[in-house]
Amino acid sequence: MASVGVGFEDFYWWSADGLRLHARDYAGSADRPAILCMPGLTRNARDFESLAERLAPDWRVLAVEFRGRGESAYAKDPMSYVPLTYAQDMAALVEAAGVNRFVAVGTSLGGIVAMLLAGMMPGRIAGAVLNDIGPDIEAAGLARVRGYVGKSSNHPTWMHAARALQESSGSVYPDWGVEDWLAMAKRVYRLSSAGRIVLDYDARIAEPFRLPGNEAGPDMWRAYAALREVPVLVVRGDRSDMLSAATAERMTATLPHATLVTAPRVGHVPTLAEPAALEAVMHLLDRVAEPG
Repeated sequence: MASVGVGFEDFYWWSADGLRLHARDYAGSADRPAILCMPGLTRNARDFESLAERLAPDWRVLAVEFRGRGESAYAKDPMSYVPLTYAQDMAALVEAAGVNRFVAVGTSLGGIVAMLLAGMMPGRIAGAVLNDIGPDIEAAGLARVRGYVGKSSNHPTWMHAARALQESSGSVYPDWGVEDWLAMAKRVYRLSSAGRIVLDYDARIAEPFRLPGNEAGPDMWRAYAALREVPVLVVRGDRSDMLSAATAERMTATLPHATLVTAPRVGHVPTLAEPAALEAVMHLLDRVAEPG
C-alpha cells in the first residue's frame, strides 16, 4: 500500500506480529536489483534522503523505518526490538514490495540486519554496503550508545535541538557547521503535537539493547560469510568507536569480493555523503550492474 510523497511513495506493509511498518519507495529501474537502505538504531528513512535522490530513478530505493521509528508502528512488546525481528520484518517487506534481488545498504544496526538477511534469504542479496559496522563491535561504542539511547530529549526550537546534537556529537563530525547540525536535527527529531521537538523513535528500543548480546546475533562472522559470493563494501569512519580498523581489515580479508573505504575525520557513523564513501558506493553499484 502506497501514498505519494516528494520524490518517493510511502510504502506500508505488515509484520508477522501485526505491526504496520513504513518505507520510502523511490521508483527506479525494474531491470536492476532494488536497493534496501536500513538505518541505525535510533534513526529512520530520512537518513537516506540524499543517497536515494542520487540513485533514483536509475535504481529503485526502499529506505526503511524499523519498527518503533518514524512512521512505523511502535511494538507492543519492547523485546521484539532486536536484530532478528528487524530482519524478519525486512524479509516481509521484500516480499510485499515484489522485490526479487536487492542490494542491502545498512548503517550500524542496519548493517547487522543486512548480514542476517544474507543467511535468511540466500541468493536474494546482490551486494551489500556495511556502514561502520562489522561482526565484532567495539565495547566503547556500545557503551556510548547505551548511555544515550532511550533517554528523553525535547527542545523548544530546531536550533536548540541542533545545538544539543552538536554538544553531544561534535567529535563525530568535527568539520560540520550549524546548517549541517540543523539538517541532522531534522533527521533525528520530529515536531510533537505539543509543539516540542522530540526524538523520532520509541524510547523502549533501549530495553533489549541494554542487555549484552542483544545488539547483534550469536555468530556474526558466520552471518557475514553468507555474503561471500557478492560485492561487499565496508565503510569505516576513521574516528569510529564501533568498528575497529583491525575488524574492518579482517572483513576485507575474509571475503573475496569485499573492499574497504575509510571516511576521513568522521566517527560513528559516516553519512555516506562523504566524497570517498559516496564514490565507493557508486563503484559497488557499478559492479552489481555489470552484465553477467
